[in-house]
Amino acid sequence: MRKAFVTGWPIGHSRSPLIHGTWLRDLGIAGSYEKIAVRPEEFSAFLEGLEAKGFVGGNVTIPHKEAAFAACARLDPAAEAIGAVNTLWFEDGRLVGGNTDAYGFSANLDERLPGWRDAGTAVVLGAGGAARAVVHALREAGVARITVLNRTRERAERLAEAFGAQAGGEDAFERVASACDLVVNTKPADPAGLTEADIRAVAALPAEALVTDIVYAPLETAILKAAAARGLRTADGLGMLLHQAVPGFERWFGRRPAVSEALRAAVIADIERPA
Repeated sequence: MRKAFVTGWPIGHSRSPLIHGTWLRDLGIAGSYEKIAVRPEEFSAFLEGLEAKGFVGGNVTIPHKEAAFAACARLDPAAEAIGAVNTLWFEDGRLVGGNTDAYGFSANLDERLPGWRDAGTAVVLGAGGAARAVVHALREAGVARITVLNRTRERAERLAEAFGAQAGGEDAFERVASACDLVVNTKPADPAGLTEADIRAVAALPAEALVTDIVYAPLETAILKAAAARGLRTADGLGMLLHQAVPGFERWFGRRPAVSEALRAAVIADIERPA
């Protein structure tokens, strides 16, 4: 029986076992996918024992993505470009790392926001690890002008420089909004909602602008709600989570699963279930 995993610290919140478990059951595959909490100081030892424990690979999430990147004998092009690994597997006994976040982002927009690849100008809000995957995906899609905006401008500048993009402080959103085709929020959900400047920025977006958020809990974030109220087309972040899981599952278990509306509904029900 093939075994895979997801690891992070903490890991209790992960919906990956629900996603992969559903696919294993639906496809009739004798396999398992489990979540394993690993402290950062124990991550190297965890990797060393994987094959001996019968694992064919697994997923890596916060805070281990950069450590996994450094530990791999080989990396796929996406992981090389993004500088982080979220998917592991073995080839001839060697640990190989990939990154499927950019694929998941693009596949979600292909499904939920058809036409997004025609965007000439995109604004990315936030400059963390997920933003690197998003900017890589935008570059791969051929978006010509990308601007990264972040509270700490220096961090935005470092990310932008790596991908040939532009950078600015988060207060620049209002100034660039009127010429923006696509907005991608990568910042964590703020319970307080949007700032007054962000509200003005959303109001200034063109009528054809597209807005997406990689956050999936809550499903409708403040920026998506404001954009929808204006009649703009939007996409939530759940599809990115679902689609990024597809390549890893196919690699470990030999079958390519489908991202169905039934699976989406099951994950939404899990998100909305009282703690």
